Amino acid sequence: MTLFDGVGVALVTLFDHHGAVDAPATAEHAARLVDLGVRGVVVAGSTGEAATLAPDERTQLLTAVRAAVPDDVPVVAGTGAPARRDAAALTGRAREAGADAVLVLSPPHAADLAGYYRTVAEAADELPVLAYHFPLVSAPGIPVEALARLPVAGVKDSTGDPVRLADTLDAFAGRVYVGSPAVLAHAGALRCDGAILALANVLPERCIAALAGDGDAQRALREPHRAASERFPHGLKGLIADRFATSTTVRLG
Repeated sequence: MTLFDGVGVALVTLFDHHGAVDAPATAEHAARLVDLGVRGVVVAGSTGEAATLAPDERTQLLTAVRAAVPDDVPVVAGTGAPARRDAAALTGRAREAGADAVLVLSPPHAADLAGYYRTVAEAADELPVLAYHFPLVSAPGIPVEALARLPVAGVKDSTGDPVRLADTLDAFAGRVYVGSPAVLAHAGALRCDGAILALANVLPERCIAALAGDGDAQRALREPHRAASERFPHGLKGLIADRFATSTTVRLG
């Protein structure tokens, strides 16, 4: 499957009041966002509280979401892990469960990034691999000059750094997605392939408009972005609940 253009969602994982994964509700939320214009769905990424999910829970979520959204909307599995063998195992499970691609956070303080992503790419077989640069979560991230040497089809950059974004577009021939809503209009002007956003869980229409160059939409994202970041993921789940009446239960924090 071809990777998507436009706004994708870094999907939250919805839990019931006891903290159990609610795969049907999560899949229903994903389908609703696709109806509102989202063009790709990332399951079990950092926004989905992946660090708290057992392998079987990840598979359950992936299977439910893949069944709920149209076939032409890629479902991307988050499969990053500090150890390459664990990332490869998660990637293999995701491939077998029907993922269309995988998103893999760079490991902390990796001595051999190319070797890490090569191991993941082998487990992915023919599935596209997206590298994930987010040094705030896993330092130091991926140097721009290293991207071209990685066996990946694209990269998600969640820094919100416009200079880094321009450097990436100049140095890397793969697909480039931003992960911060603060730079959507800028990313659109630079002709990025798209965005993968936590905030698309609650305001997909406004995110889509901002990426298309709507300055008013870009400015209007400031306060929701701040609110969603408050005690993450509590703030984000509160916003989603206010709009869509979903569960606010979290496992993190």
